[in-house]
Amino acid sequence: MITNRTYAVEPWSVRETELNLDLLAQSESVFALSNGHVGWRGNLDEGEPHGLPGTYLNGVHELHPLPYAEAGYGYPESGQTVIDVTNGKLLRLLVDDEPFDLRYGRLVTHERCLDLRRGVLERVCEWTSPAGSTVRVRSTRLVSLTQRAIAAVDYQVEAVDSRIRVVIQSELVANESLPDPNGDPRASKALKSPLEPEEHRAAGARLRLVHRTRRSGLRVAVAADHVVDGPEGTTTGSESGDDVARLTVTSVLDPGQRLRVCKTVAHGWSGARSRPAMSDQVEAALAAAGHGGWDGLVAEQKSYLDDFWARADVEVHGDEEIQQAVRFGLFHVLQAGARAERRAIPSKGLTGSGYDGHAFWDTEMFVLPVLTFTEPRAVAEALRWRQDTLPAARDRAAQLGLRGAAFPWRTIDGSEGSAYWPAGTAAFHVGADIAHAAVRYAAATGDTGFERDTGLELLVETARLWRSLGHHDHHGVFHIDGVTGPDEYSAVADDNTYTNLMARSNLLAAAEVCERYPDEAARHGVDDEESAAWRDAAESVHIPYNEELGVHEQHAGFTRHQRWDFTRTGAGQYPLMLHFPYFDLYRKQVVKQADLVLAMYTCGSWFDAHCDEEQIARNFAYYEPLTVRDSSLSACCQAVVAAQTGHLRLAYDYAAEAALMDLADLEHNTRDGLHIASLAGTWMALVAGFGGTRRDRDMLRFAPRLPEKFSRLAFRLQFRGRCLRVEIDGGEATYTLLSGEPMRVGHHGTVFTVNGDGPVVRAIPALTPRQEPEQPPHRRPNAH
Repeated sequence: MITNRTYAVEPWSVRETELNLDLLAQSESVFALSNGHVGWRGNLDEGEPHGLPGTYLNGVHELHPLPYAEAGYGYPESGQTVIDVTNGKLLRLLVDDEPFDLRYGRLVTHERCLDLRRGVLERVCEWTSPAGSTVRVRSTRLVSLTQRAIAAVDYQVEAVDSRIRVVIQSELVANESLPDPNGDPRASKALKSPLEPEEHRAAGARLRLVHRTRRSGLRVAVAADHVVDGPEGTTTGSESGDDVARLTVTSVLDPGQRLRVCKTVAHGWSGARSRPAMSDQVEAALAAAGHGGWDGLVAEQKSYLDDFWARADVEVHGDEEIQQAVRFGLFHVLQAGARAERRAIPSKGLTGSGYDGHAFWDTEMFVLPVLTFTEPRAVAEALRWRQDTLPAARDRAAQLGLRGAAFPWRTIDGSEGSAYWPAGTAAFHVGADIAHAAVRYAAATGDTGFERDTGLELLVETARLWRSLGHHDHHGVFHIDGVTGPDEYSAVADDNTYTNLMARSNLLAAAEVCERYPDEAARHGVDDEESAAWRDAAESVHIPYNEELGVHEQHAGFTRHQRWDFTRTGAGQYPLMLHFPYFDLYRKQVVKQADLVLAMYTCGSWFDAHCDEEQIARNFAYYEPLTVRDSSLSACCQAVVAAQTGHLRLAYDYAAEAALMDLADLEHNTRDGLHIASLAGTWMALVAGFGGTRRDRDMLRFAPRLPEKFSRLAFRLQFRGRCLRVEIDGGEATYTLLSGEPMRVGHHGTVFTVNGDGPVVRAIPALTPRQEPEQPPHRRPNAH
């Protein structure tokens, strides 16, 4: 595993024991705090030094022109980029008139710890100024999971060895200077100082700034309140301007004395509400937070997380790094979606500005499965956001000459934000991914209200898209041509297996839900003829298969293509898209990320009905030597199918890669924000991979097996009002119903009932040995 560890390996925390300025941007992502609405990167309290300042409000973005060498019909005109909104984290410190800057003087100690059970970031450091004065600084920071608009900091300064004068400047700052977001100068210009001032105020310990974005027209309000506790003689004063509001606290400390500032920050935004309304909104949020004070916020945070871990924890025995990583991943996935509330869950969450803050299909196929079985309320809200964006998706479909809704490949506000149509517009599978997530949520929760009011409309509009996008040939076979599947090294292909199978599932689910709710279906204009057409298309969809090789094709003709010449590809030439033209990648057998392999997991019921175990194993063995994993989405999918086909050591290696993607910075880009889908994929690799967990309509099935590295694996799942605990220990699996009504459970092909009378223990059958497949040169899982 990783030998040069940046963070201490602990089961319930991520601890940094020294400050490495070269890794500052990476640690800012790792230590980011969020609740899905507000995101604070883990910048130092004093603001500098920093890698990338970042305060984000989910949905707040600016528009900029998209670059095209040549114009074309249907190209999106504007891009959307998340912006750094008003920064309320700042607490600048001066010691005897010298700025507290860790690049100067002598840093005696510096430690930061992300506490996964309490949901706080703690910091303690001791610093001697260039003039010889030593101070000890302690801070605790949280972004509230219970009060959506609120984040807070408890900041304390202690004199260590001499009498000192200290000044703390608590600030709200808008339009901070940032690195250029990308190589397009037009975008950089559009995003420079995106916030126009509308209001500033400083009164006593209260600060407030209100701004509006220049192009997208979104109003942002941020306010702060303070509680100051210091020795006699401590004074305060406040001031404000267009882009800065400041409270200055001055005190003289004798050795052992402390100055404490508790800062509470409220955030809000709207595209419709007036400036006075937004000011009142953040002031009201401050009043609510002030009712319980700092201690109340900390207590609420711990209570929320106690409840979450009681129903979501994953226990790993035998591998301390993966134990830490899966909890770290669950914590950040929760942070990304807990209070998003009818907003997108971006691919980086609110931890950084990578991918311009866009949401992709990652949300529905990687993040929402985890939340479905651990925090299902967040899933309903994320899918209601997709429903809210249906008008834009319908317009996009009409622009493309299609019926139904064409959801965007990448977006913040619901409109397409991709300037590269082969990987964007052509990736129509995103619609089926959304439908799949809606079906999964409704089946796992039994939420019929959601299914009727939200799920049905999403399923109907996506089914209409597939029926108009595909066509029947003269044999009556249904084809979907010219699409891009999950593998972005195979663009604009015919009959992508993943896309076709997901479309099939989408079409059948739409017909079924319309049959259950005929009145609601009629309201959306669905009649029996349309529903029958969906079923007909689904049952006749083409799934390409190479009889000679005995494998399913990723898309029609894929196995006929020339294989990529890996012997002439050096270790330094990955990712391939940065060293070879897409033209060459598109016409070769080389796979960026799991595609057919992902289909075998997500559409497992079809493969179970049409294939035996050996067919699944042959498919996996064929695609392994072609898959280069130039995407962080791949390792977890390969881990699941590797475990399913009995390659437990390989599955372990892939699980470790997904788990350590950010803690070990395996892709060298954690500085831009965390890989939320890969963090979610850690849970997927453990629970769906080694736990063998699959949903079979209204029940759960398991086929557990552990790799040699694990002595025990236990996890908890929420399903239809129950909480089920699964423990895999040696050659046995134990199923315990922790709460709820009795439920049927499958175990390696047998079905039984678990109830509150006690656990049910089942033996794990012996594994069928198979030869381990090869991987491309230089592309073995790299978490060793």
